[in-house]
Amino acid sequence: MIILKDILYKVAIEAVKGTTEIAVNSLDFDSRNIGGDDVFVAIRGTVSDGHDYIETAIQSGAVAIVCEQFPDSISNGVTYIQVKDTNTALAFLASNYFGNPSQNLQLIGITGTNGKTTVASLLYQLFKKAGYKVGLLSTVKILVNDTEYKATHTTPDSITINRYLAEMNAVGVAYCFMEVSSHGIHQKRTEGLNFVGGVFTNLTHDHLDYHPTFAEYRDVKKSFFDHLPKSAFALSNIDDKNGIVMLQNTYARKLTYALKTYANYKAQILENQLSGLLLKVNDNEVWVRLIGTFNAYNLLAIYGTAVELGLDHLEVLRLLSSLESVSGRFQFIVSQNKITAIVDYAHTPDALENVLKTINDIRTKNEQLITIVGCGGDRDKTKRPIMANIASTLSDKTILTSDNPRTENPDDIIAEMESGVEPQNYKKTISIADRKQAIKTACQLASPNDIILIAGKGHETYQEIQGIRYDFDDMQIVKELLIQLNK
Repeated sequence: MIILKDILYKVAIEAVKGTTEIAVNSLDFDSRNIGGDDVFVAIRGTVSDGHDYIETAIQSGAVAIVCEQFPDSISNGVTYIQVKDTNTALAFLASNYFGNPSQNLQLIGITGTNGKTTVASLLYQLFKKAGYKVGLLSTVKILVNDTEYKATHTTPDSITINRYLAEMNAVGVAYCFMEVSSHGIHQKRTEGLNFVGGVFTNLTHDHLDYHPTFAEYRDVKKSFFDHLPKSAFALSNIDDKNGIVMLQNTYARKLTYALKTYANYKAQILENQLSGLLLKVNDNEVWVRLIGTFNAYNLLAIYGTAVELGLDHLEVLRLLSSLESVSGRFQFIVSQNKITAIVDYAHTPDALENVLKTINDIRTKNEQLITIVGCGGDRDKTKRPIMANIASTLSDKTILTSDNPRTENPDDIIAEMESGVEPQNYKKTISIADRKQAIKTACQLASPNDIILIAGKGHETYQEIQGIRYDFDDMQIVKELLIQLNK
């Protein structure tokens, strides 16, 4: 048990009814999880409003309520705390409740549209190889040194973040690398955390179903850097036109990386092959197993971050050469009859274009490039025709299919994608709503040495249709189909 007033540090309180000198057990923002002597934080969500569940929480045993407005009915023996923003209050409450665990390790936040997972995951990999105990909070998974947990959000809620950070403290984790999404920043999930560094990868078209404009999306990302302390560093990709924007107004030490312009951390691609990249990083050459220009940027961000955290630059280069690609990020297999299948998480126009351009740079052009791509339901609709246009323009054959249709009709999503296909690309584009059938068709169309790109889902091992998640793993399915067709 803990005294309520002890977890209210830094919470901007507007009014209190009752006493804060009471012992509380735990805290939550979901009334279904509330038990005896708990604190219930009423969050206004996109679907429901926690204020509607205050009475339910009290009936379940809550002894304290944190809310933006007091309810009409006040229960005796319950403490009510009014705040301006319960999302921000929850972040500080959670941090205080778990003993401010972010202060006891080196926490690095990685934000941007593309590359967050790769940069965070490979930093985890690199620091593990360097002999440290490391934590990871990512889209793919959560790692507390060697213990793995399933991830449900790119940036978890404040309670979950601090719970895992506290676990990291308990096992002596020295560094934690965390993906920071625009949703997480906007919903104040990162408030109350002590970041020693922030990394900006890039900013392209995404999440405009959530953010009303691209400018707001950019400004939300920028606010993460605005809140970094003077003791932290801010490392930004200044080849991206928004890279310099991220550094404006930050108190942190400003650092840059780039392939095209002068920067603190500079790289040049000397060779780009399916087996890897030869890079020149700050005048030192290194061979890495990852491929493509987009990965050159990711590796440069990793290099800069590791050096800023105190690792020797030559040791970092040695470790870079040993890193292995992240699950679902340009993950490829070659079948017995020499068909290459690539699975990639590319689910934004920019990411898809990067992957296709990388493949086209490497291939001989004597083979076909067959791209399978879909767009998620209940998400940003404006990118659907753009992604279909990119796929059909940069591929020899394109199959438009389902991604995670969620509550939408897959045929409607595909129809919106089809509207972006230009007339000269009609003949090389087909639509197959069933994703497994689309992959099978691509395998049947492919000849030896051809390349199949399966874009959009990457590491995901499910397909969400009408609220139900079905097992679906792009890599597993294409492996099985290629083996069957090779018999």
